[in-house]
Amino acid sequence: MISIRRRLFIALLAATGMVWLSAVIWIQHSTRQEVSHVLDRRLEESARMVASLIGRQGLPGAVHDAQPGAGGLFGPDEPLFSRQLVCQVWGLDGRLKSESAGAPAEPLAAEAASGFSQRDIRTEAGLQHWRVYTYVDEALGIRVMVGDALAVREGLVNGVVIGLLAPALLILPVLALLIWLGVGRGLQPLSEFARLLRNRSAQDLRPLPAEGAAAELTPMIAALNGLFARVEGQREREQSFTAFAAHELKTPLAGLKTQAEIAAMAPDEATRAHALAQISRGVARTDRLARQLLDLTGAEAAAPPQEAFSPLRQILSDVLQDLKNLSQNLGVPITCDLPPEAAEALVGPMLAPALRNLVENALQASPRGEAVSIRVGVAGEELRILISDRGPGIAPEDRPRITERFYRGRRQKSGAGSGLGLTIAEAAAARMGGSLTLAPAIGGGESAELRLPLRRGSA
Repeated sequence: MISIRRRLFIALLAATGMVWLSAVIWIQHSTRQEVSHVLDRRLEESARMVASLIGRQGLPGAVHDAQPGAGGLFGPDEPLFSRQLVCQVWGLDGRLKSESAGAPAEPLAAEAASGFSQRDIRTEAGLQHWRVYTYVDEALGIRVMVGDALAVREGLVNGVVIGLLAPALLILPVLALLIWLGVGRGLQPLSEFARLLRNRSAQDLRPLPAEGAAAELTPMIAALNGLFARVEGQREREQSFTAFAAHELKTPLAGLKTQAEIAAMAPDEATRAHALAQISRGVARTDRLARQLLDLTGAEAAAPPQEAFSPLRQILSDVLQDLKNLSQNLGVPITCDLPPEAAEALVGPMLAPALRNLVENALQASPRGEAVSIRVGVAGEELRILISDRGPGIAPEDRPRITERFYRGRRQKSGAGSGLGLTIAEAAAARMGGSLTLAPAIGGGESAELRLPLRRGSA
C-alpha cells in the first residue's frame, strides 16, 4: 500500500515536472528563435556595411586574408562561427566583383532579390548549408551576399540553449528533495495525531481536543469525537441492558423460589395448587424474556451474507400456531386477512420474531372477547402488514420512548411484558430494510404496521 506522503510526492513531482518541462521547452524554443534572429540581423547589417564601404571607398579586388589558410575574414584565433561568415559582391550584370576568403566559387544565393535565403553549396570540404542575406544597391550596381554556415550557427544556438538548460537540469533533483521534505513537514500534524490515538487507552472515550489542530484534521477530529460519543452511548445502553436483563430475570426467579417454598410447605391442596400455578406463570414469563433476549440479539446482530427467504404464508402460519395457546388462554381471537398476491411474497427469517412480538403484545393488551386483526397488503413494491388491537393503546407521552429497551408504557397491564417486544420488532424491520410504524387504531386501540421491500417468487 502506497503511503500518503509518497502519493503527494509523486503528484507534486509530476505536476512540477510538467511545469518544468514546459518551461524548458519554451526556453529552448524562444532562445533558439532569439539567437537565430540576432544572427540574421548580423548578416543583414554586414551586407549593408559592405555596401556602404563600397559606396565610400570604391570597389576593391578580391578580398583575402593576409595569411593563407586562415579560413575567413578574421584571424585563426577568432571563434569558429566568426570565421565562417563570408561575403560576395556581384555586379548586376552577373559578374563577381569581389569576395572574402573562404567564399565558395558559385553565388551564395540563387535569388537575385534582396532578402534572406538558404542554399546548399558543394565545396571541397563537402556539401555545406548556408544562410544568406542578399542586399541589392541599384545605384552602385552591385549585389552584396553575406552568408553564414548553418552548421556553425546550429552549434552556437545549441551551445547557448545548453548553457541555459544545464542549471535547470541541476535544479530538478534539488526541487524533488525540497518537495519530499516539504510533504513530510506538511504531514507532521497527521503523524502526531496518529501518535496521540496510538497512546490513547481503549477505555478513554473523551473527545479529542480540536483547538490548535490543522484545518485538514478538524473534520477527522469531529468525526472521531462523534464516533466516541456513539460508542459511549452504546456502551451505556449495553450496561443498562445488562442491568435491566438481570433485574427482569431476578424478579421471576425470586418469585419461583418463593412459590416453590410455599408449595413445599402448603398446609392444604388449594394453597399448593395456587403456588404451582404461580410457578407456571413465572416459568412462562421467564421463558418469554429469554426468548425475547435471543430475538433482540439476532435482530441487532450483523446480517449474514445470505439469508434464507420463506413465503409469507408459512411465516404467518408458524407464528399463529405458536400463539394459539396464548390466544385461547386470554380469550382474544386472532383474525388474518392474507390476499393471494401477498401469500407467496418472500420474506426474511427476522419477520417471525417481529410478528410474534407484535401479535403477542396485541394479545396482552386486548380485552377478553376482542379480536386482534392481521391484515396484509401489497402497495407497489412494498409489502405491508398491519396488526391492530382494541386495547388502551399507547399514551401520547410514551410514544417517543416506546421502542426503547425495557420501557413499559403507562397503560400496560400490570406485570405483563418485559418492554422488549417493540424494540425487537423495530430492529428486525430495520434489518430487513423496512420500517415499523405505530399509530392509534381507528375505533380505539393501537395499530402496528410493518413495511418491507416486496420480494416476489416462490419458496
